[in-house]
Amino acid sequence: MQTRYETVFILTPVLSEDQVKEAVSKFEGFLKTNGATMVHQENWGLRKLAYPIQKKSTGFYHLFEFEGPNDIVSKFEVEFKRDERVLRFLTVKMEKHHITFAESRRNLKKEAKA
Repeated sequence: MQTRYETVFILTPVLSEDQVKEAVSKFEGFLKTNGATMVHQENWGLRKLAYPIQKKSTGFYHLFEFEGPNDIVSKFEVEFKRDERVLRFLTVKMEKHHITFAESRRNLKKEAKA
């Protein structure tokens, strides 16, 4: 059975734009290799952190929304822990109201751009 998850992760600010893209595609490839399908992803860019992490005050934020088997989250988090470019990450299981809210938020963004 496929469950929908949302992951936000923060990459270190010392990376170049190409290094950030490479890291994001690495994690996206990991998900696809392990049977997940990407529903949506967003690049939130370089943002100020609420508090310093590893003496850094900014980081590159990314959001992945994906569907995958139940055991994928633990494997995915191990992948984050092994990569020194990742400052923080958080994965949550999306319930039906969370999914509805995320989809309506995306639709509002599309309408605002149009």
